[in-house]
Amino acid sequence: MSLDGSYDEGNVFALILAGKIPSTKLYEDEHTLAFLDIQPQSKGHALVISKWSKARNILDIEPEALAQVMTTVQKVARALREALSPDGLHVAQFNGALAGQTVFHLHVHIVPRWEGQPIGFARHGQDGFADPAELAALADQVRACL
Repeated sequence: MSLDGSYDEGNVFALILAGKIPSTKLYEDEHTLAFLDIQPQSKGHALVISKWSKARNILDIEPEALAQVMTTVQKVARALREALSPDGLHVAQFNGALAGQTVFHLHVHIVPRWEGQPIGFARHGQDGFADPAELAALADQVRACL
């Protein structure tokens, strides 16, 4: 998909927001939702989305929604740092399929990184799908730091 197009109400993040698909929530307020990625690039890989914006990418999002998303990104990044003690935090946001975007609802990745770990993004995460029980335990650990 290109940078231009209409918002798909059936995208996976819209379905999570509608309660039709489960997610492992880390943080939620009236404007944003943060949850763990089910195909993580590393332990603690989190995603932050707007709950009200229908933006597909950075070019579409309302400035207010972007500010709300980034405020939550910072809050969750701090909690991930405290909970997991990574050597670094990779914050990424992709725009368009050629840039690596796979879900066309604006989202920001927060990926804890440790020395010796590959830095790039694999198409579907380095370890495939995460174990739901492990995600739940990890979410408890991170939420305790929020």
